[in-house]
Amino acid sequence: MNHPRSEQLYARARAVIPGGVNSPVRAFRAVGGTPLFIARGEGQYLIDADGRRYLDFVGSWGPLILGHAHPEVIRAIGTAAAAGTTFGAPCAGEVELAERVVAAYPGIEQVRFVSSGTEAVMSAIRLARAVTGRDLIVKFSGCYHGHADHLLVAAGSGLATFGRPSSAGVPEPFTACTRVLPLDDEAALAALMAREGAQIAAVIIEPVPANHGLLPQRREFLARLRELTRAQGTLLIFDEVISGFRLARGGAAERLGITPDLATFGKVIGGGLPVGAFAGPRSLMARLAPDGDTYQAGTLSGNPVAMASGLATLEVLTRENGWQRLEALGEALEAALRPVLAGAPFPVHLVRVGSLFWLSMHTEGAPRTAAALTDAASARYGRLFHALLEQGIYFPPSAYEACFLSLAHQEADLQTLTRGLQLAFAAAA
Repeated sequence: MNHPRSEQLYARARAVIPGGVNSPVRAFRAVGGTPLFIARGEGQYLIDADGRRYLDFVGSWGPLILGHAHPEVIRAIGTAAAAGTTFGAPCAGEVELAERVVAAYPGIEQVRFVSSGTEAVMSAIRLARAVTGRDLIVKFSGCYHGHADHLLVAAGSGLATFGRPSSAGVPEPFTACTRVLPLDDEAALAALMAREGAQIAAVIIEPVPANHGLLPQRREFLARLRELTRAQGTLLIFDEVISGFRLARGGAAERLGITPDLATFGKVIGGGLPVGAFAGPRSLMARLAPDGDTYQAGTLSGNPVAMASGLATLEVLTRENGWQRLEALGEALEAALRPVLAGAPFPVHLVRVGSLFWLSMHTEGAPRTAAALTDAASARYGRLFHALLEQGIYFPPSAYEACFLSLAHQEADLQTLTRGLQLAFAAAA
């Protein structure tokens, strides 16, 4: 399929933007071809610069839980923008959104808004170090927590896509205080905590890892993590940038029945605009400036337009029983796809948690740890991606990325995807 307008825009972009994109996975390097330039979104659809329409299962990588350009969100954004786009001063919207977040999520009493998930995680870790007086942090291989220097160690999809365990430009001393553990390995976790627990400020984990494929963890493993961190006086941070307000009103913490010490958010709480947040009990958050001695600031933090977008999104989700509806839609998707995947000409497995799903191309089935795909499996995904694109279905341009359902999707769209996958398997075989 030719995309002349996208090709023209990409050629211009490559002259003035590194790689022609502002986030690496968008470049289509993992699947080949020219990235699509998008002109607009409508509900469950994307329309590219050439006017072609696609059933979208990426949803801007998660924030568009209501679908593209939801009328109430657009109306709220317009009303807020008409009153001014930024003040650099407090506004009512940030109080109202903070009240909603605190009321929804287990164990938190205060929240600080920032402008991205990366910023939220960076700030939460600084706070954890201040509270504990310790330097070491622990992350898990395959979990991605943004591109702060000290966390670009055995990270997720973007680095996996490009086959790098870490990034150039990060000095070794920046990661010297970071320990990396495998997911789903209680023995390794216990050994590290026994050896260095007294020096570990925080353990950070995606409770539902979704950046190296979708890797649902056993509740027993996460409960053991909670037990060991509490015993050592180490703070447990749940990175819920993807899972927060998507898997349940109270995110993965509610779904799993496990309460962390701190949590980070993004995606859904911005309703499609750049918003992140970190939150915890008042006793911990009190260490933040201006009350405490731990500095964090941002000119656009609590931006009135972004707050209005997040508030409108959460209002629709609550009023329309959004989380229950998304769970039902996920169940319907699973029922529709399982027989199709069983007849695929190569190994492919459906992994689903709520409205998150992933087609795992691993031969051995759906992994719980960050397992690298073979070159053959990556190539098969590339063919599958383009075969779906030909049929007007937009999947992530990387075999490691998860898909997202939204309230805009209907059961008819699931049937469209089912038929599309059947045809795509035949074309990609």
